[in-house]
Amino acid sequence: MSHSIVRRPMLDISHLPADMHPLLQQIFAKRGAAFDDCTLALNQLLHPKSMKGLAAAASIVADAIMDNKSILIVGDFDADGATSTCVCMLALRMMGAKKVDYLIPNRFDYGYGLSPEIVALAYRKEAQLLITVDNGISSIEGVAAAKALGMQVVVTDHHLPGKTIPDADAIVNPNQAGCEFSSKAIAGVGVAFYLMSALRQELRSRDWYQNQALPEPNLAELLDIVALGTVADVVAFDRNNRIMVQAGLQRVRSGRCRVGITALLEVAKRTPERIVAADFGFAVGPRLNAAGRLDEMALGVETLLCEDINLARRMAAQLDGLNTERRELEADMQQEALKTLASITLDETQLPWGIALFQADWHQGVIGILASRIKDRYHRPVIAFADAGDGSIKGSARSIKGLHMRDLLEQINTQHPGMILKFGGHAMAAGLTLAADHFDQFELAFDEAIRGLLTKEQLTGEVLSDGELAIEHMSLETAMLLRNAGPWGQHFEEPVFDGVFTLVQQRLVGEKHLKMLLETQCASLMLDAIAFNVDLQAWPDASVRHVRVAYKLDVNEFRGKQNLQLMIEHLEAV
Repeated sequence: MSHSIVRRPMLDISHLPADMHPLLQQIFAKRGAAFDDCTLALNQLLHPKSMKGLAAAASIVADAIMDNKSILIVGDFDADGATSTCVCMLALRMMGAKKVDYLIPNRFDYGYGLSPEIVALAYRKEAQLLITVDNGISSIEGVAAAKALGMQVVVTDHHLPGKTIPDADAIVNPNQAGCEFSSKAIAGVGVAFYLMSALRQELRSRDWYQNQALPEPNLAELLDIVALGTVADVVAFDRNNRIMVQAGLQRVRSGRCRVGITALLEVAKRTPERIVAADFGFAVGPRLNAAGRLDEMALGVETLLCEDINLARRMAAQLDGLNTERRELEADMQQEALKTLASITLDETQLPWGIALFQADWHQGVIGILASRIKDRYHRPVIAFADAGDGSIKGSARSIKGLHMRDLLEQINTQHPGMILKFGGHAMAAGLTLAADHFDQFELAFDEAIRGLLTKEQLTGEVLSDGELAIEHMSLETAMLLRNAGPWGQHFEEPVFDGVFTLVQQRLVGEKHLKMLLETQCASLMLDAIAFNVDLQAWPDASVRHVRVAYKLDVNEFRGKQNLQLMIEHLEAV
């Protein structure tokens, strides 16, 4: 797949703090940062009052606590759902709730969300109030079933609503019509945190803590979990999300985080004192997600709820094992998918604009990652399907810039009524279910719809660069400066630079990663560099003398020493 390096334009920096490092000023300006974006104090979080439905939801939950009702948290089976569940469980216990439990549907038995089947299970557990986290906005039938059985339902979600929303007692979702809360990119765990904050205030106004002789909880203690879920769900890093993530990272760095997070960092060989947001995204999040993908997400939830470090370490080891299994499954599936692509096309110019793939033996829990990998390789929208075992197939979709995946599915659903059984999701990721015998029809409709919405130029991958880095900035000090200027994440991307270097040494490590020694063109500065998961048909190549690379500055730690290392994002011979 061809990619091109595109440099971000130089921008005016006069609106940013004068005492900010000039390199950071330009980087922040290129990300659209305002003056306020340069400070991430916790007291600058958006006020809850603008979140529609929040006051009503807090009042319902407060009534349930005071009436000693049985509260059941219904979560999703990914890292956002698991962390949302934990935030509610811990906060409700801190606020004196006596009867609180959680239920996360097994994706293979029940599928996603508050379904009527899950409601029946909740009813058998004698739940009186259901609180959905990271799901529920599309659970029309499930909410109706719960109401018919006499249960109250509070929906907290961040997914885009459809044309109809459930008839819940309260709905908290910044993306619902009429909600003025400006952080539309908040993760499910962020919405759950806001509800718990509003609940704390509601109980305070009722003198609950005083009457129960309870200390008022400090919900900032939960921000390490909020940060983990926010990063793992790959939501846009607007200022509000960055504030919550930064506060959570600070708790981890200072040794004040949940023992489950400590154990997951240990098993991923990350140092808590130097953790960055990417460690949550690439090390902790996947291990947590592995439980929901291959087994029961309850293992992930229990790891985060755990108070005993030794027990947490044992559970983290189990999650690590599941993650290894998930990666092996994914690698096998990816090879099968690439073989399928090779069999239907002669070259990349003849690839479909939208790639839909189905294989009966693919694992439901890994198709999302598979779709993401294929999307990264060919830079076009991808949906990977797995057999659901009941005559239907479940798909996980990943999109590219410029194509809103959920809106696309809605368009296909309108044009081909009855073909899609159900769907939902975001701009960049979505899920859907089809009858298995509709796959061929859907494959054509998917490609056709995308051809009507995208241009050919949009199918070429771009690596956005902050430009060529001056020789004086190619240093460990600059790498530390950039690390400390985070958190970096989706839509507030970690700085990437580009340049041409002499390729002095190259060798494979770990079978598929290229370790290099690069020399700068204008001065004889030698730099260590590594490119992960290179094309083994192209690299290593002893004939290449000069390379153009896009890279991030990284602090590599080995045997107690810190060295500068370039993390290669794009590599091409020149």
